[in-house]
Amino acid sequence: MNAHWAACLSFAVLRLGLTPRAFWALSLAEWRALTRPVTGVSDLPDPAALRALAARFPD
Repeated sequence: MNAHWAACLSFAVLRLGLTPRAFWALSLAEWRALTRPVTGVSDLPDPAALRALAARFPD
């Protein structure tokens, strides 16, 4: 496995929570959809709301 695909597999497993089997089963279009930046999403909480949630539910 070359360094590029090793980095992709590592990202998929460690950051996205995929199993190696699920990663290798993805099509290239699915992989691109999973790793492209999220844009135009209006229902994401703003930073102040995230801080309020973190204060209300500390780990």
